[in-house]
Amino acid sequence: MPPIIRFDQVSVIAHEKTILSDISFTLFSGEKAVLCGKSGSGKSSVLTTLLGLHPVTSGTVYFQEVPLTPASVQTIRSCTAYIGQEPVLGAESVRDALLLPFQFKAHREHQPTQQQLIDVLQRLQLPEDILNQDSSRISGGEKQRIALARGLLLGKKLYLLDEVTSALDADSKQAVFDVFSDPDLTVLSVAHDPEWLERCAIIFELEAGRLTQVKRHENP
Repeated sequence: MPPIIRFDQVSVIAHEKTILSDISFTLFSGEKAVLCGKSGSGKSSVLTTLLGLHPVTSGTVYFQEVPLTPASVQTIRSCTAYIGQEPVLGAESVRDALLLPFQFKAHREHQPTQQQLIDVLQRLQLPEDILNQDSSRISGGEKQRIALARGLLLGKKLYLLDEVTSALDADSKQAVFDVFSDPDLTVLSVAHDPEWLERCAIIFELEAGRLTQVKRHENP
């Protein structure tokens, strides 16, 4: 089975600064991996490079063995849910934020029912009445879980996550862990949370834009 993501000697220079240098790794469908390292080591840059936000200076990024180019980048974006530390929900109410992608032609026929909205919120330890709340008035941790709920409703299989448990209490964090225990979901994440690292089978350690170590262990 070919990898879903492959970086082959990828280097990226942005604003005259090398942010990734000769990065090579593979990630297969269903695997859970975490990028860790000090601030500025290039962790988040790996995620944004995969989304085509940084032009690759040398080397090649592959998604499902197709080279990432300006022409092919939409393929990976359509398959991926990227959830940052402060997601932009893009709508006034939480309900509208969850339903926003379903306004577009590609998803219009799959608009979720009220019960499906409630079910996904419950999975993520979010109350039903949050649907009517103003998106600007909910917490950062709630925004992250709403963004995750939106990805689940869209049936996304690849998740790029940037510190998604940093603002969560124990129950909310466990709910997120439970969601990503699904073997059908592939995860490439950035995290410092020891509990999150423990649940990822692959740990990529970065330093100054270089991949210095890869650790593998079985999930508990």
